[in-house]
Amino acid sequence: MFGCTIASTARAVLLGIGLALSASVAGAQQQPSAASMAMAKELVTIKGVKTLFDPLVVGVVEKAKGIFLQTNPMLSKDLNEVAAKLRADFAPRTAEVLAEAARLYTARLTEQELKDTLAFYKSPLGQKLLVQEPQIANESLRTAAAWADRLSGEVIDKMRAEMKKRGHEI
Repeated sequence: MFGCTIASTARAVLLGIGLALSASVAGAQQQPSAASMAMAKELVTIKGVKTLFDPLVVGVVEKAKGIFLQTNPMLSKDLNEVAAKLRADFAPRTAEVLAEAARLYTARLTEQELKDTLAFYKSPLGQKLLVQEPQIANESLRTAAAWADRLSGEVIDKMRAEMKKRGHEI
């Protein structure tokens, strides 16, 4: 029974991915020029997009392994070995999503804009931004989380007060 559920889920996920990819391809008005695509790929490389996508293959393989472990935990040793092989086998597939990211740049930026963007990221300020931006993003996320925690406390206090006015102690 689990096999059918897993297979059905896998087919549904693959169908969804296929539809999303075909919609993005169908939505493209024209194929990008070779120069635009080359610049977009360089931009993706300079911006370090690969580091964002590298964990995807590992995550997908581990999720599949987890599904099979739930149905038969006794297969742990073999599934770990198979998962290690599949991570290595599928690692090169990350290039597919990197190419798609480059296509997204070509769909939204003109060839000149791509050229200007590359020039910026190759400049001293662009290089500094490439280093500082991840740190700024991490600090922003930590700040936002702390802010949300404070806000949550205020919301809970206000909700309790309003509910107390209505005769409810929570």
